[in-house]
Amino acid sequence: MLRRQSARESAARTYARALPIVPVRARGLTIEGADGRRYLDCLSGAGALALGHNHPVVLEAIRKVLDSGAPLHVLDLATPVKDAFVTELFHTLPPGLAGRARVQFCGPAGTDAVEAALKLVRAATGRTGVLAFTGAYHGMTAGSLEASGGALDVRVARLPYPQDYRCPFGVGGERGAEFAARWTESVLDDPRSGVRRPAGMILEPVQGEGGVIPAPDTWMRRMRQITADRSVPLIADEVQTGVGRTGAFWAVEHSGITPDVMVLSKAIGGSLPLAVIVYRDDLDVWEPGAHAGTFRGNQLAMAAGTATLAHVRENRLAERAATLGARMLDQLRRLAETLPCMGDVRGRGLMIGVELVDPEGERAHGRRADGDGSGAPGPGRDATDDPRAAPRHGPPVPAAAPGTSGPAEISTVAEIPAPGCGPHPAAPELALAVRRECLRRGLIVELGGRHASVVRLLPPLTITDEQAAAVLDRLADAIEAAARGHAHRTGPRGEDQPSPPTGQAWKRHGRAERPG
Repeated sequence: MLRRQSARESAARTYARALPIVPVRARGLTIEGADGRRYLDCLSGAGALALGHNHPVVLEAIRKVLDSGAPLHVLDLATPVKDAFVTELFHTLPPGLAGRARVQFCGPAGTDAVEAALKLVRAATGRTGVLAFTGAYHGMTAGSLEASGGALDVRVARLPYPQDYRCPFGVGGERGAEFAARWTESVLDDPRSGVRRPAGMILEPVQGEGGVIPAPDTWMRRMRQITADRSVPLIADEVQTGVGRTGAFWAVEHSGITPDVMVLSKAIGGSLPLAVIVYRDDLDVWEPGAHAGTFRGNQLAMAAGTATLAHVRENRLAERAATLGARMLDQLRRLAETLPCMGDVRGRGLMIGVELVDPEGERAHGRRADGDGSGAPGPGRDATDDPRAAPRHGPPVPAAAPGTSGPAEISTVAEIPAPGCGPHPAAPELALAVRRECLRRGLIVELGGRHASVVRLLPPLTITDEQAAAVLDRLADAIEAAARGHAHRTGPRGEDQPSPPTGQAWKRHGRAERPG
């Protein structure tokens, strides 16, 4: 089958190249291949499987529709299945949006929902430009690609997305986020910036394909205030972050903001194709047929989605994701203390990333570390883990309260990035080796980030403590094996560099305290 796939399918296929397996059965976190091997699936359909494979409540909902004799194709007609889905969806929305929301069913992919969102704000404002962010990923259609970080010829103004480890300003923390916010204000308010007032701003509360980078909550509140003050609709792309993934039902809830438009797909269909946008009623200026699609009435997906949304809400799986995700991040950060190739561990909830680096490569410009001045930022620390915490670099900056414009004050003395004190170079070849080693150990992961050097974990929200422990065991072993192989291929290590640890390192740094 793999040979026939290679001979007959497009060269554009992706996951099939990285994961040469033939799934024949699946349940929860586990996939069984045609060769009889079992795998722990931490890809979860690129985040689409909130409840894992073939969850009983999803199967029951699908069977109920099939057995009822209801039509499976209805275009955009009203049906009991659709009515139940919209009711459950509105029940989960942020309070500031739920009371005045409209929903548009789009084609079955998230990228079509992004297209619909951009089309909507352009129609509502009469403007054409869009603000987007470096590192963004919003889909593969033309308009979605324009707003994504890899675009080349665009009508979109690109703004800096704050991050701690590879801060575009070299300072990280709340200070870097404040610089990013001020840059955004300057672009919008400077009549010579070259950017006219846009139709909207689109952002991801956590950049997924960009490398699992959570936006600081204070920065999210600043973006909300900046756009509101200038009558620019704010679009939150929750395609991958929604339905409990980040430890809140919707990732925007961490910061307490209410966007004008939310783009939803992946998990809302309960593993089946479904995509919608939800937006403020005053933006609903479309004429009939302004955005349509033959398959926007997927009844099976709506039934599966209703069951998924209700199960996540009723069983408080978002809270479970927050708790278990924090424990997994802590364990990985302990491992990173012994493995210099683990440059950063970051994430939110069960959306976790490990950035792999070349520890012998020359460091970039960046902030100096707390304490020893070595420049190493400390494995995996991220100001977004606790939005109430003071920034690690520079003096404490008071966090903005919801609805305010930002910190009360900030030092006027700029922190100068120190040469050779930033992060090590990304190691995409090492990341590929880690993915291969994971697959050999029966663990499915994917890569992301600017240089495809971030190992990403997107397990289902139903993962147990025991399964989480097994995932971490296999990942730790894979990283250690890949690091040893990488060091062997690149020659002897310098005397000032510790040798990659053996499998005992994980035991010494928290295996006894791992989840489960």
